[in-house]
Amino acid sequence: MSITALLEVQLKPDAVDDGIAALNAILVDTRAFDGNEGVVVIQDKDDPARLVAVETWESLEADAKYREWRAGEGAPTSLVPFLAGAPKLTVGRQLDV
Repeated sequence: MSITALLEVQLKPDAVDDGIAALNAILVDTRAFDGNEGVVVIQDKDDPARLVAVETWESLEADAKYREWRAGEGAPTSLVPFLAGAPKLTVGRQLDV
């Protein structure tokens, strides 16, 4: 069963373009990671420095393996200088309601 991960990122207001460029480069590896079914990024219309990456993974295990890689050798350090705070991650499954 597919799961969805939401990664909320708040960029520094003066670093939006650079932050988006860094995120775009990082997502190349995310999209190529085993078990990734797709990623889209939403930019808040009222706060252009707020981005939400919507990731779809084939399983919780695939997502967990990706998070482990990102916490180690795949750490996305190129985005750090543009962040206004720590990203927020929410992982879950779609409910049929």
